[in-house]
Amino acid sequence: MSEPLHAPQGPTGLIDETVWHKGKAYRKGYTTGSCATAAAKVAALMVLRQQIIHQVSIVTPSGVTLQLNVEQPLIHGHEASAAIRKDGGDDVDATHGMLIYARVILCSDNLITLDGGEGIGRVTRPGIGLPIGEAAINRTPRQTIEAAVREVLGPGRGADVVIFAPEGVERAQRTYNGRLGIEGGISVIGTTGIVTPMSEESWKRSLAIELEQCRAEGHDSVILVPGNHGERFVAAHLSGVSAPVITMSNFVGYMLQEAERLAFRHVLLAGHLGKLIKVAAGVFHTHSHIADARMETLVTQLALLGAPHSLLRDVYHCLTTEAAMELVEAAGYQAVYDAIALRAVARVREMLRYSPAPFGCDVVLFSLDNQPLGMSRPLPDIAEVLA
Repeated sequence: MSEPLHAPQGPTGLIDETVWHKGKAYRKGYTTGSCATAAAKVAALMVLRQQIIHQVSIVTPSGVTLQLNVEQPLIHGHEASAAIRKDGGDDVDATHGMLIYARVILCSDNLITLDGGEGIGRVTRPGIGLPIGEAAINRTPRQTIEAAVREVLGPGRGADVVIFAPEGVERAQRTYNGRLGIEGGISVIGTTGIVTPMSEESWKRSLAIELEQCRAEGHDSVILVPGNHGERFVAAHLSGVSAPVITMSNFVGYMLQEAERLAFRHVLLAGHLGKLIKVAAGVFHTHSHIADARMETLVTQLALLGAPHSLLRDVYHCLTTEAAMELVEAAGYQAVYDAIALRAVARVREMLRYSPAPFGCDVVLFSLDNQPLGMSRPLPDIAEVLA
């Protein structure tokens, strides 16, 4: 076995490996899947040896060896349980610091069964790769848990393995699980076993799962919004449409690519001017740390409409789009918002130009008070496509 990632430190066995981001060092962590795997492995070892064990090592799917401290080890005859404390490193999430338990009960046959207990969510909707009613233990953790227990037990023994997390119900309220149809607790997740700080991959993946679920439920059109403001706008102005509303956060390009992969027929982007104006500039990740072309884009579109230099200069020096909107309205150039929406649609089409079956797209821009500003075509026409 290869050397562990570090020598254990203190009661939690934290990973002492860093990743650098914008000149700062961030400590890596490990996933709930790694915790469940380690807990199941040590519980299997304890029930076989009838001996309490305080440390356990596992090899993650990414090939990193973790040596983790065991908490609350317990043996009772043919049954043993143990817990591993989740450590997200410097990428703290809703499950950081909680205990993930495994209970292993030896069986008379050679089968290994896996289920979720207290605090582990249950699947209630299709589209996340698990049957409805199953414990929300994703495919990779299932494989690593079963493999770790099989390695300990050998081919001739079997066991019932239950993963549980007493804090799971409360912690799940801080996650996207409810939107994904996972009820009653957390998910046991992780494709690499390691949490990389500043990584957006798990966040993006959770959003894409919602798209997959909608497609699995038969929807072929979808409304993508940056967040709560977009949801409120749709509820107020497009309440009659059947297309589901999915949060895309700042990941516009990623979610559009996922919509293409899933063969959606039509996508509406509905968002505040300050977010979606960036798409009109070809910026498909709308967080300000990636790019900020708001005023430049607004000035360009105003100039194409023939706006006077004084207005262009004043808009250019605005700090927010809300401040710029006041100037635009006073000058009577509200037509710029439709132009921006149409330009954003054109940018999406450019992104999809090599797609064998590109979806239709519309864009609607609104203000902070949820009033429509600009749109690629009239709202009734958009609503008809989404119905």
